[in-house]
Amino acid sequence: MSGIRRGVVVRMVFVIKRRWYSLRYPRLTLGRDVEIRGRIRLRRGVRVTIGDRTRLNKLVRFAGPGEVRVGADCLLNATWVGTWTSVTIGNRCLLSDCELLDNDFHNLPPAQRHDPPTSATLAPITVEDNVWIGAHALVMKGVRIGRDSVVGAATVVRTDVPPGVVVIGNPQQTVKKFND
Repeated sequence: MSGIRRGVVVRMVFVIKRRWYSLRYPRLTLGRDVEIRGRIRLRRGVRVTIGDRTRLNKLVRFAGPGEVRVGADCLLNATWVGTWTSVTIGNRCLLSDCELLDNDFHNLPPAQRHDPPTSATLAPITVEDNVWIGAHALVMKGVRIGRDSVVGAATVVRTDVPPGVVVIGNPQQTVKKFND
């Protein structure tokens, strides 16, 4: 098969997958030329909007009653997003096999642990433009990750990350600042 013909076939596969997922999940909105190279799974009524030309590899999962907005030209690779409020991911972000959780799922006081989550257990997450989140990183509720920053592999992000830095570890620590 020639290269041009192969390219046409690949693009048609992406068109078919976009249509199939749009029919399967009415709360999923896909931008122009989104490439679903793996699978997508939506659970519990989550609303998801994925921007133009974003690529989704392996199994990308979204769960919860909240809303997820993914910008244009991103790459999500085996990412899991759990949302009760909102998770916003900017443009040109790279998310590799990580988890973003805008909630604690349970209340902290022992007598309330089996009760439905309260407002104290929930806070939105914002990932600004051009952020790279490494494999097995965990981004916790209420965090803002600044533009052009990197979250290293297996980092637990519990507080805001300023723009243009690299954070690693648990607890997170800044190990590099990018020059302007």
